[in-house]
Amino acid sequence: MPKIQQKFLIIDGNALLHRAWHALPPLTTKRGELVNAIYGFMMVFLKVLKELKPTYVAITFDKKAPTFRHKKYKEYKATRAPQAPELYEQIPRLKELISAFSVPIFEKEGFEADDLIGTLTYATKKYREKDTNKCRIENIIVTGDLDTLQLIDENTKVYTLKRGIIDTIIYDGKAVWERYNLTPSHLIDFKALRGDPSDNIPGVKGIGEKTAINLIKEFGSLEALYKAIEEQTSKAHKIKEKIRKALLEHKKDAVLSKKLVTIVLNAPIKFNLDKCRLGNFDRARIIKLFQELEFKSLLTKIPKAQDKRQETKDPEGHFDKLSTYGASKKQNEAKFKKQKKFSCKLVNNEKKFQEFLKEIKKQKIFVLDVETTDLDPLKAELLGVSFCWRKKEAYYLNFQFPIISKEPGSRAIGNFQYKWLNLLKPVLENPKIKKCGHNIKYDMEVLMQYGVHLKEVSFDTMIASYLLNPGSRAHSLDDIAFTELGYEMTPIENLIGPKGKTQISMAKVPLEKIAEYSCEDANYTFRLKEKIASELKEKNLLKLFENIEMPLVPVLSQMEINGVKIDAKLLEKISKKITEHLSLLNNRIYSLAGQEFNINSPKQLKIILFGKLKIASDGIKKTKTGISTQASELEKLRGKHPIIDFIEEHRELAKLKSTYLDALPKLINPKTGRVHTSFNQTITATGRLSSSNPNLQNIPIKGKIGQEIREAFVAQDGYKLISADYSQIELRIIASIAKDEKMINSFLKSEDIHVRTAAEIENCPLDKVTPQMRRRAKTINFGIIYGMGAYGLSQSAGISQEEAREFINKYFQIYKGIKKYIDEAKALAHSLGYVETLFGRRRWLPEINSSVVQIRNAAERMAINMPIQGTAADIMKLAMIAVAKALKKYENTKNSALSAVEMILQVHDELVFRVKENLVKEVSLIIKEEMEGVTKLKVPIEVKIKVGDNWGKMKRLKI
Repeated sequence: MPKIQQKFLIIDGNALLHRAWHALPPLTTKRGELVNAIYGFMMVFLKVLKELKPTYVAITFDKKAPTFRHKKYKEYKATRAPQAPELYEQIPRLKELISAFSVPIFEKEGFEADDLIGTLTYATKKYREKDTNKCRIENIIVTGDLDTLQLIDENTKVYTLKRGIIDTIIYDGKAVWERYNLTPSHLIDFKALRGDPSDNIPGVKGIGEKTAINLIKEFGSLEALYKAIEEQTSKAHKIKEKIRKALLEHKKDAVLSKKLVTIVLNAPIKFNLDKCRLGNFDRARIIKLFQELEFKSLLTKIPKAQDKRQETKDPEGHFDKLSTYGASKKQNEAKFKKQKKFSCKLVNNEKKFQEFLKEIKKQKIFVLDVETTDLDPLKAELLGVSFCWRKKEAYYLNFQFPIISKEPGSRAIGNFQYKWLNLLKPVLENPKIKKCGHNIKYDMEVLMQYGVHLKEVSFDTMIASYLLNPGSRAHSLDDIAFTELGYEMTPIENLIGPKGKTQISMAKVPLEKIAEYSCEDANYTFRLKEKIASELKEKNLLKLFENIEMPLVPVLSQMEINGVKIDAKLLEKISKKITEHLSLLNNRIYSLAGQEFNINSPKQLKIILFGKLKIASDGIKKTKTGISTQASELEKLRGKHPIIDFIEEHRELAKLKSTYLDALPKLINPKTGRVHTSFNQTITATGRLSSSNPNLQNIPIKGKIGQEIREAFVAQDGYKLISADYSQIELRIIASIAKDEKMINSFLKSEDIHVRTAAEIENCPLDKVTPQMRRRAKTINFGIIYGMGAYGLSQSAGISQEEAREFINKYFQIYKGIKKYIDEAKALAHSLGYVETLFGRRRWLPEINSSVVQIRNAAERMAINMPIQGTAADIMKLAMIAVAKALKKYENTKNSALSAVEMILQVHDELVFRVKENLVKEVSLIIKEEMEGVTKLKVPIEVKIKVGDNWGKMKRLKI
């Protein structure tokens, strides 16, 4: 009878932690706790548990105290730079998590983690010899380096990370041979000769990897090698004199190195394999820790507990629904059916509806959540709406009549109960009743398609979460329900299946499941609203939330519904022209390269540029795969070879073609004939809006193709497009915040600020400033906002770093207020841990006091930039609210079947409107007055108005 194989995972804790620390950017919780190393470690830990399915697990760590190796050799690891304290500060928290998994930790003063790994692998030998359970125990060492390869034998393998924390490889004896042409047992002698620079192990000076391998292959061991040399055997005579001399000269080093690289197999630790058995862990404790660390994305990766209750409760007493990778479909369905600690009241007949209607009319505030068939509100069919105004219950209104169908649980789309919605409409449109939701903009747009316009939208938990933690992107209902309440929401995949061909429409999900799912969304939005509202007040963000963010929601909702008309034929024409030009560029590039190759392949491009053409790569960044071919790096090679210009042009055109020319026509809604972009309120850390599907922020402002793409954004017949653009708003803001008299005076005189800056720095009259001088001044004026240093200015302005440094020094001598602002912004961030805008928007910077220079410098740049860029964002949002209100009032005076004016786009500091041709001047005046009067700075706010038939060709309108 064959033996059952049981795997024993022995994890090198320090190696994994260090690898995670270097692989991941700084990740902090909303409380400011740095968790990137812990998160990376847990990613690998949970990955190997799923992948390798071990029976036993143990983790080893180094202790702070010196080891026996330090006593043998004082220079051991002496060349290693000390790691940042922030890394070591994460270890206690990590150990707390490991403890929650009931995984034993082994550490022993005087020994390294590798010695404990060696001891554990050797200790399993006695369990194999007993063989009481007829099991074969296989050791798998999980590590981030190759030091433990010497431990590999028929019962031991090494699972190591190749790059980062994702790319992995398993080494057995065969894999070691393929890499080194040596057996694992020979690696000790190999390293004794070659040494190990990372640990400052000397080895034999002058002997590299290839020579070390050949010597050990020939002689078998270090001792046999030296014995042969001493006895002057025939084999020894074949050793090159230079090598033989080095071996004799550094024999002591070789012997010492062997002792240092040999992993101990008998460290004095107590070991009981049975205590390493995986599964007897406290799931509730793990969930609580994951909640504190904000590791929601790792929840579904937790393995199945074996000995303790699998149905744990969250802090509010609800059963969790964590999936396990051993759970069957039936088990998942059973979990879905578990009762929540709130009741879901299904409204699916007239009597229940009348009772519901009577109840909802009494409410002053409620949460709603629509259930539909599509994420695009313009394509979505409404299936139902859930409502909640009490913690203990939620209602689901079914807006689909059940029909007879061959497929159980399916219902036809389209049999909509208009009567109920019409009766509910006065409540939904009542401005005296407050409405709340999560990403409520979507709900608003869906209901608009059915003639319902939500009024008094007062609270969105997604936006509230974003204001409290703008540096995070985890603002989904699932994310914040877990981090705030410790509750895991039902994944949509439990209803419709995973993404792919097998995923079903929400319309085919049984009514009971939809009702439960939707009620859960509404109920937990209600619970979150109660909790998050108090946090907003506590952190002085309620005013920003109520005066800017929430009033903006209906404005954005209407803009998305409005959409923008696109000339698809023009884009097709431009695309065809670009395709022809790309073909010409291909030929030019191939000709200069001397062969055809894939221009879009960084690997092939590297070979051509730095291999075949031998272009010097001095000053070019190196990556793990070699010399970088990123656009920013290729820019440094301009002038070194004509092929560079053609490659850059090819890249730019290919990107514009795929991103806009070919993509935009596919996004045109067949019903409206327009493209409806999504404006995102909860993405950027500074408060600026972003857009997606399509992203309009990245359409080039300059350049012929960018101009032509903009020409495809057109006004319909009888209408014009108006562009209202804030002029140099960020410079006006920094002048005001910094109270810099010289810059303020320049704006008050309506001077060209870049010309004035150039004149001051170059010490010349305004009329003597050249275009080149102005360009340099413009670069630093805007660059200073982003914390640009001498290197950045030298690259942008095409000058030496010395010139750039002198330029910056002069700049700060002239604009002393700007220098003072920069110093004070950094000092304030260090003191408070956050910065804020003129309107109270905050950006928390927990990494501002990091001991890691790069991390700290990045945080300081954010501290300089965020108050300026964030204030510009706040001003733009206030302007959108004010303009929308003013235009609505204006439009009410115009009796027209068609809209007189529509706000359709917001890009950077610009708003774009579609306006009736005969109303352009009076509407432009309203827009300009509202945008310029939205707030007061120490300098005038200026808005430039342009008008045209399309977005690309517009003429300045002077008002």
